[in-house]
Amino acid sequence: MDNGEQQLSLSDSKFRYYSTLMERALKGFENTREWADLISALSKVNKVISSHKSYNILPKKATIGKRLAQCLHPALPAGVHIKALELYETIFTTIGPAFIAKDFPIYSAGLLPLLGHAAMTVKPVLLTLYETFILPVCSSIRPAAAGVIIGVLPGLEEGSEYHDRTNTLLEKLTKEFGVEHFYFNFCTH
Repeated sequence: MDNGEQQLSLSDSKFRYYSTLMERALKGFENTREWADLISALSKVNKVISSHKSYNILPKKATIGKRLAQCLHPALPAGVHIKALELYETIFTTIGPAFIAKDFPIYSAGLLPLLGHAAMTVKPVLLTLYETFILPVCSSIRPAAAGVIIGVLPGLEEGSEYHDRTNTLLEKLTKEFGVEHFYFNFCTH
């Protein structure tokens, strides 16, 4: 629990209720037996966050980040990945750019390695997340530049229908991270 979440939980009964609902929703991951159970658990967390959009701080965000990373495992089907990316979108829309940058280490663990093994149906959704939410915070997440760059590079696969879109994204990342910083991270990894 970070400082902001701790202060809210002490002073705001609605946030405490939100936190309780989130805990219950996250318990759904503990009893998953198959991928359909993961989709259901992700949907429940998404519903809890969607119904409390007035808060830009998420309760149990470390656990949410861990569960999202688990749901983006390469062995899971595209349907689970899509549902996880929908939850990322809800989270990023809710918390806004300042908290995306602050909490990027929590959410990046599953997100950054995904493009390399993503199904064709997942790639456009993932690229949209990069373009919409990650690109605007690049100046605030400069220490994560290498991870972001490495995460995007698999989209440059020769003949891929996402080659041009990925190349455009890399050009924008170069500008946002700064040319020198971008190439330093690109060349050292």
